[in-house]
Amino acid sequence: MKIYDFSKIEKKWQLFWDENKTFFCDINDFSKPKYYILDMFPYPSGKGLHVGHVKGYTASDIIARMKRMQGFNVLHPIGWDAFGLPAENFAIKNNIDPEIFTKENINNFKKQIKSLGFSYDWSKEINTSEPSYYKWTQWIFLKLFKYNLAYISNVPVNFCPELKTVLANEEVENGKSKDGNFPVIRMSIRQWMLKITKYADKLLDGLKKIDWPKSTINMQINWIGKSIGTTVIFDIENSKEKIKIFTTRVDTIFGCTYCVLAPEHPIIKKIVKNKQKKEKIKNFIKEISNKNDLERTDLNKNKKGFFIGCYAINPINNKKIPIYVADYVLMNYGEGAVMAVPAHDNRDYEFAKKYKLPIIKVLDGDISKNAFTEDSKHINSDFANGLYIEEAKKKINERLAFLKKGKIDIHYKLKDWIFSRQRYWGEPIPILIKKNKKLIPLKEKELPLKLPKIKVFGSTKNNKLPLDNADKKWLNVKLKNGEIAKRETNIMPQWAGSCWYYMRYIDPKNDKKICEKKILNYWLPVDLYIGGSEHAVLHLLYARFWHKFLYDLNIVNCDEPFKKLFHQGMILGKNNEKMSKSRGNVVNPDDIIAKYGADSLRLYEMFMGPLEDSIPWNENGLNGAKHFIERVWKIYTDEKMIKKWSKKNNNELDYIYHFTIKKITEDFKNLQFNTAISQMMIFVNEIYKSNSIYYEYIINFLKVFSCVCPFVSEEINEILGNKTSIINSKWPVYDDKKTILNDINIAITINGKFKMVIKINRNLSEKEIKNVVLNNENIKNKIDIEKIKKIIVVKNKIVNIVLI
Repeated sequence: MKIYDFSKIEKKWQLFWDENKTFFCDINDFSKPKYYILDMFPYPSGKGLHVGHVKGYTASDIIARMKRMQGFNVLHPIGWDAFGLPAENFAIKNNIDPEIFTKENINNFKKQIKSLGFSYDWSKEINTSEPSYYKWTQWIFLKLFKYNLAYISNVPVNFCPELKTVLANEEVENGKSKDGNFPVIRMSIRQWMLKITKYADKLLDGLKKIDWPKSTINMQINWIGKSIGTTVIFDIENSKEKIKIFTTRVDTIFGCTYCVLAPEHPIIKKIVKNKQKKEKIKNFIKEISNKNDLERTDLNKNKKGFFIGCYAINPINNKKIPIYVADYVLMNYGEGAVMAVPAHDNRDYEFAKKYKLPIIKVLDGDISKNAFTEDSKHINSDFANGLYIEEAKKKINERLAFLKKGKIDIHYKLKDWIFSRQRYWGEPIPILIKKNKKLIPLKEKELPLKLPKIKVFGSTKNNKLPLDNADKKWLNVKLKNGEIAKRETNIMPQWAGSCWYYMRYIDPKNDKKICEKKILNYWLPVDLYIGGSEHAVLHLLYARFWHKFLYDLNIVNCDEPFKKLFHQGMILGKNNEKMSKSRGNVVNPDDIIAKYGADSLRLYEMFMGPLEDSIPWNENGLNGAKHFIERVWKIYTDEKMIKKWSKKNNNELDYIYHFTIKKITEDFKNLQFNTAISQMMIFVNEIYKSNSIYYEYIINFLKVFSCVCPFVSEEINEILGNKTSIINSKWPVYDDKKTILNDINIAITINGKFKMVIKINRNLSEKEIKNVVLNNENIKNKIDIEKIKKIIVVKNKIVNIVLI
């Protein structure tokens, strides 16, 4: 018997696949049905891959291999989300160009990925930090600018003084940056913005057309946060100013006992005259500046605020109510103002209890411990008394419209995308700024605007942006009229390159177009997208936004980029925590491959449990995976097993073979790899028990097994005399009729109590089943047939004999 030397075998076939370009996809071959399977591409950090990455990549690889055998033209690419903050921080600390650091990391990632046997088409490889790639990121930006979807504004952001850049909410935790754990403050600065809000309804409508996890769809719906409500106008006592307040519960307006403004609300400066109050507000804004939006709202258990010395007039009853500022109201939600109804809103209830403010109940319900937020008849509501919520809203809206103090309105939680960063390592924004602040977009022929080399990374002591330190020849541009314009020195966020990368994979070498139209039309949308749930909102939302914009420009012919989405669960450390270098629980796949082989690692990770579950790492299971591979190896290399091979089918293995192929096919399709592997193990056990092994069955089993363990399968395929890769095989078919056993086990109970199991033919009628049961000797010994009252038959499952 040949020895299973996994190290030698895996190096051999890795080289074979590379040299023969085995996984090359001809993007111009329209003769076959297409299948585009995509992984969320990795950020090439200095840490390299860990075993958690292997889980999702193995899953997609299994599907890619199966689809090729099923006759599909499969596009399965990989690339690098190469711009970003970690590389920049490394550059600042070590005064090294982040491009050098990034390329070194990519080389390491590439080596690791190849060692795991993933069937990527490396000719489609992309790198978001290459000018040939970001030329088209800049091109899309210029299109957004042309159609007034890109603009400049001063907006409140998460700013990290230490990192000297804006951070997304996902990059901030407990008031500190996730990268470096530095303090983060809220402040308003000049930012490029993208009008994603213009696409709010399209983004919502598109969610009805795609096969995504319900949890992810709900997260996107909640993030967009479409609300139909009423904009109400509150006059301010002794002032011409008015407060606009958006509410979805206008029916509770009779219970409004105070108003709350976001501390940043611009109207405060206009209505607050008292110097002490002004100073107090200024200090309050400073105090809450290190809290992100989530910490001020959903996570805020200790709401803070105070009376600003002004009063508003409730338009429905002309009652004077105090105006407060509070940290739980945000300027970027609604109108930055709230009509507080503490009896029927839990945030207002907590605030009112804390500051001893009036609570007026306007719906009939218990408010002794919490606000009452359910439907009920209205009370203390004048003409709306006795009405339920929807009818009360209608009546109150009619009255407010008559008074010209309110109108039905639609609001969104979704805010325009803050699109610029104050860093170096990112896409330059292709805009010139004249002295009069006029913005001039670059022409397409001037792209790519390459990122210039600089000597000092990070901001200087003058607090300039990193690109302000670029060479003057790059920084200052002479216009045709002789005027000097300055280049924009903010850069794009890391999200930019990942918004459209799935498109570039299709035609990555095209320097004339973002992609050839007929090719793009054929390959999009992506058929299956696999990646972590941490990107459930922003990456997917931003990518969908850009895609829909390009659809409106007739650049793509489908309005959603990702047809089906699947989130794989994490592989946790042994301590059940997320793997990270700081926790010291990262497992390097290189170490596992050296000890057990890549096939064992792939098999084990797919067998650990359902793909969507997060499961702690346990190396013990790898021995079992390796042992199973060795059992499969023996079927094809052990002389005793080979002697049992037969070109004739004695039908002994018909059921287990056809059932196995059917189950694996269906389980793979549904990404249920653990149960598919379990069935492989059952099949192999039956093979070992059999005296005669039908050759066709083990040949076809090797094909399905190769999707999980490609290295050993390629070696066996060669041993069997095949000169081409097993990936060129045809996927085995099964006979549905042979997946059903004629004889089945059914339970026998007497008066509901289990007695035994007997074997019967599954095709018997109810009458025939009763005859078989009553003629069974074991059953005869247990009952008096004359005392049988009735026999209940649940076909193919159970027979219950009821005695008198």
